[in-house]
Amino acid sequence: MARLLALGHEIERRVRSGEIEDLSHAARVLGLTRARVTQIANLTLLCPTIQEEVLTMPPVTAGRDPITERALRAIAAEAMWERQRELWDALSPRLRSLASLG
Repeated sequence: MARLLALGHEIERRVRSGEIEDLSHAARVLGLTRARVTQIANLTLLCPTIQEEVLTMPPVTAGRDPITERALRAIAAEAMWERQRELWDALSPRLRSLASLG
């Protein structure tokens, strides 16, 4: 998940700098669909504290990430950061237990 979040920030950075025109152009450059690029870029809408937690999670060396992209997208879809925190905090006990297994 950290890689996708980092890619979302890279896409946003390149659009802001003018290196890439927009998300449609990013999709063509990356060889992805516009919908997929939008999903990835929307991860940057997560509140900063959640982004920090995602980026600092221990690397997954075997198995799956303890959080799914679908769960993160659902949280990012919430406009209010307070509500995002509530949703994230509801996942946190599960995330901590899964992360400790790795």
